[in-house]
Amino acid sequence: MSGKNWDRVPIDAQSVDAPLSQSAIFLVGTVAGDQPALARVCSVLGELDDLVKTVGFRDLGGRLSCIAGIGRDLWDRLSPGRRPLELKPFAPIKGAVHSAPTTPGDLLFHIRAERPDMCFEFGRILLDRLGPGVSVVDEVIGFRYFDARDLLGFVDGTANPAGLDLPASALVGDEDADFAGGSYVVVQKYLHDMQAWARIPTPEQEAIIGRTKIDNIEIDDDDAPRKSHKSLATVVDADGNEHDILRDNMPFGRPGQNEFGTYFIGYSRYLWVTEKMLQRMYVGDPPGAYDRLLDVSTPHTGTTFFAPTRPMLQTLAQDAREQLPTVG
Repeated sequence: MSGKNWDRVPIDAQSVDAPLSQSAIFLVGTVAGDQPALARVCSVLGELDDLVKTVGFRDLGGRLSCIAGIGRDLWDRLSPGRRPLELKPFAPIKGAVHSAPTTPGDLLFHIRAERPDMCFEFGRILLDRLGPGVSVVDEVIGFRYFDARDLLGFVDGTANPAGLDLPASALVGDEDADFAGGSYVVVQKYLHDMQAWARIPTPEQEAIIGRTKIDNIEIDDDDAPRKSHKSLATVVDADGNEHDILRDNMPFGRPGQNEFGTYFIGYSRYLWVTEKMLQRMYVGDPPGAYDRLLDVSTPHTGTTFFAPTRPMLQTLAQDAREQLPTVG
């Protein structure tokens, strides 16, 4: 993916490029329709950096960060008539066998740290500040599993872009200059059937994923009768250019509830790239040859957001707050 035009992109994007963390909390919420609730949200979004500092100073080595994403409907309430070019609700996908649902979400908070207590404390204070006008519709507590593996036993995120390829893949460029430095964010919560997965022999698991299980070596499946998850998740445009997204997936689970899952979160410069990746997974390439990982991994949520730069987030909140009643 070309990194051109990045001399003109703000360097104060939210912490999309933060290193993979040991702990994370994913909060998705909806905002009530009354003006006081919206005004309170604006106040919190405007002071988000200060809140990170308030909690993070206790252990700077904990690397606390928080990315705020805003859904299309809330964006239109905050900034009527002016939104990122591709921002829209998550489009449900209907494949011949598997489907991806769309679920509500006005706000996303992606909280990361090296310590789970820092994520917890930040989330607690954040929700207290947001107040009853924000309803949490999904909350997932993620953890880093051994050497960045998912609960299916495979290393996750190997193909993430790095260096100059990272901003070129994850941050909007001069194609939408008013929102340069922001990022489109798609989230899905997948639950795994671990017993069904365990019944699949390791060589077949590797063919499904497209990598070896122990040493994470990529498998060439160009001539295979059925494409792997790795190949279906690779997006190439009509000119032969490969387009990447930045994943910060995290495992989560509650063994006592037989709940085992992966929280997919993908940051992208172009929303269409993530959409095409998901279409290939669910519909198949060719159609019908869907991603066999979906036979044991079921999505329960699907929501799209836009994470603006820090100054853009503060300006958005300030402009909206000036039009709303003061919150006590």
